[in-house]
Amino acid sequence: MKLFRNKPHFSSLLMIHIFCTVFLFSVVPSHAQKDSVFKNTVRYNITNPLIFGTHSYQFGYERLIGKNQSFSVNIGSASFPMLIFNSTDTTIGLLSKDYEDRGFHISGDYRFYLKSENKHPAPRGIYIGPFYSYNYFNRINTWNLNSDSYQGSVQSDISLNIHTIGFELGYQFVFWNRLSVDLLLMGPGIGLYGLSKKINTSLSAEDEQAFFDVLNAILSEKIPGYDHVFDSGEFKYSGSINTINIGFRYMVMVGFRF
Repeated sequence: MKLFRNKPHFSSLLMIHIFCTVFLFSVVPSHAQKDSVFKNTVRYNITNPLIFGTHSYQFGYERLIGKNQSFSVNIGSASFPMLIFNSTDTTIGLLSKDYEDRGFHISGDYRFYLKSENKHPAPRGIYIGPFYSYNYFNRINTWNLNSDSYQGSVQSDISLNIHTIGFELGYQFVFWNRLSVDLLLMGPGIGLYGLSKKINTSLSAEDEQAFFDVLNAILSEKIPGYDHVFDSGEFKYSGSINTINIGFRYMVMVGFRF
């Protein structure tokens, strides 16, 4: 994910994340039990549905290698948030009527559990390590466009590709030997972003710019960090944008060990 700005919905999510971290640290001593050796963990990412909606879900698998190292992979669907907007502008009015949604996520990391900092064997405790993630989003929306020169429906096709390589810091809790809660607390990296957008009808240059101005405002509001990565001035007409920027990864995953 990107370097987020403090949008209202992201601030709420961040507060939930902090609360969960504090709460779990507070209850660890009361649930501490004798550790059993389970080398495998399957898990579910609970963060993505909170940010992008219920159509975005990911499952993961972690495998211990030796005593203090592991690798993990995650795969699942990726989805833009709902792009719904009602404009009061008298020149252009957009109302989302229908959409098609496609996307997927794949990522992996290699973890080093810090033996000197952890009282319990891996995969319990503090870990660090490199990661790679790839996200693909595609959304086709149908809109009503009403301007002086055009009245009718317009179909927009938006695709976003994100490759991110970075280094992560996290903490994994284990309860009752079987239940794991994995908090990836910090994952700065470098992201390669590719954005493609097009419409299926011919509009005047003025109408096309007005259309994408409104669409850009919707994406900026709905996608955390969008306006940090992409300059709104670039999003004026159909075409593609590629850029490199700072990325950031964090998530909360709940798993079962076996």
